[in-house]
Amino acid sequence: MASAPTRDRIHFLFLNVGHFLDHLLTLVFATVAALALTREWGLSYSALIPYATPGFIAFGVFALPAGWLADKWSREGMMAVFFVGIGLASIATGMARTPFEVGLGLFVIGVFAAIYHPVGLALLVERASKTGTGMAIGINGVWGNLGVASAALITGFFIDHGGWRFAFFVPGIVSVLIGLGYIWLFRADMRPAGGTARGKSNAASAPLPPDLKSLLIKLSAIIFFTTAVSGIVFQSTTFALPKVFDERLTGIAGSATLIGWLAFLVFAVASIAQVIVGRLLDKLGPRTVFLGAALIQMVFFSLMPGLVDWAALIVAVAFMLGAFGQIPINDYMIGKLARSDLRASIYGVRYIVSFAVLAAALPLIAWIHQGWGFDRLFQVLAVAAGAIFAAVWLLPRRLPDPEPVPASA
Repeated sequence: MASAPTRDRIHFLFLNVGHFLDHLLTLVFATVAALALTREWGLSYSALIPYATPGFIAFGVFALPAGWLADKWSREGMMAVFFVGIGLASIATGMARTPFEVGLGLFVIGVFAAIYHPVGLALLVERASKTGTGMAIGINGVWGNLGVASAALITGFFIDHGGWRFAFFVPGIVSVLIGLGYIWLFRADMRPAGGTARGKSNAASAPLPPDLKSLLIKLSAIIFFTTAVSGIVFQSTTFALPKVFDERLTGIAGSATLIGWLAFLVFAVASIAQVIVGRLLDKLGPRTVFLGAALIQMVFFSLMPGLVDWAALIVAVAFMLGAFGQIPINDYMIGKLARSDLRASIYGVRYIVSFAVLAAALPLIAWIHQGWGFDRLFQVLAVAAGAIFAAVWLLPRRLPDPEPVPASA
């Protein structure tokens, strides 16, 4: 049997691969809609986007029950359900023959995709004592961003070489196989959470002092506000970027594969920001790092309107550095502030907010694109980044320690 440190490293790898697959499979349709179905089914881009909306609603709504089940039953067990379930749902979506069937398949993908963030992040924080919470979340975030990037790359490749259905089939099969491997390796850990230390951390604790309670309420409000607004930014950039490149990089990219490669390169370069941010979070704390990420987005979203070809590509890299860089910050703060036995449930609430906004962002993208084009969308995103900056300014320079002092026996 492998030693405990080796098992932890293997488990960390599974969590990272899970994050990759989670974002890959939820974004395959974004490229399929932009580069294939508009031609194959004769529907406009704005007409296809609503079929993805139920999936993103499920992505948010089912995060809380997924976190609750993980805390009450087994976090490792829920990860196994994630791998196998999202894989089978993706395979089924690839068999769809109508827009309604695609929408139904995307909804089921969203249900299983909702498991990852509350459960995977709770497991990550639980086992991150050696690497540092910020660094572990940062590395994990890079894998998620590579999933975002690979969605455009893999889907673009299959559109040009065999058809869009394989972009659902192949990752789905891979996910099922990984899930079976996860079950085989970690079946001993799939026990009820109540029987472990994580279910007993609140046994006998003193109530929080009033001033600390007030500060935690303020921090929670900031976290959930910035979660909502940054969700609009993240969804708008990751979902719309293949279409933005299709419209604006005509002098550079002439095929779906090349557009997919360029989107992949932008996302891959931008994902480096998460490792840097993870390191800075452990050294500087969230306030300084968050302000920098918001400022970068304000500047480069404001510069994007009117740009084409190389100028648009360079500015896209810059604003994606800020957009991706901010992703781990709220997760870091929750990991530091949340009680261990409730952490998956609290992450579930955070992702309900986040992915509810993601679902709402899709009709917003369609409405703005149809009425004014992407220039107006980038102006809206610049204002959103400004709102994040203003909220983050209210954060304390250092996070408080929320753990109450244990009551005397």
